[in-house]
Amino acid sequence: MTYGWYWIAIIVAALILEIVTEQLISIWFIPGAVVGIVLDLFSVYLPIQIITLLIVSILGIFVLRNLVMKKFPSENSKTNIDAIIGERCIVTEKVDNYAGCGQVKIKGQIWSARGVGEDDVFEIGEALHVVAIEGVKVICKK
Repeated sequence: MTYGWYWIAIIVAALILEIVTEQLISIWFIPGAVVGIVLDLFSVYLPIQIITLLIVSILGIFVLRNLVMKKFPSENSKTNIDAIIGERCIVTEKVDNYAGCGQVKIKGQIWSARGVGEDDVFEIGEALHVVAIEGVKVICKK
């Protein structure tokens, strides 16, 4: 009995799953299934075909995936704004949540700022940390 159609089904399923998830995991089952088709053409026993599928796929996942991920970095890298979350900042204008005023300097740039708490007040020269961004204002805490 030949198992070529099963290998083709695995290729199609892996391709669809990869398109949906975009994680570079299921795509590595495609070369393994292709090797399975070749082995099936030579009438190699099914358990050997399956073991070969697993070996080729695991090698692809652990070796080649890392190389591909380094070559093509994820588009989910931090933007300029997201990169300042967690950064240290210095108060340049008194931050007073009740009065609705205040500015901080982060990496050489001046930002409007507010404290995390409703009644937070920070004086000029205090060192804070950025915990969030809301609109054009950074949210800070000590």
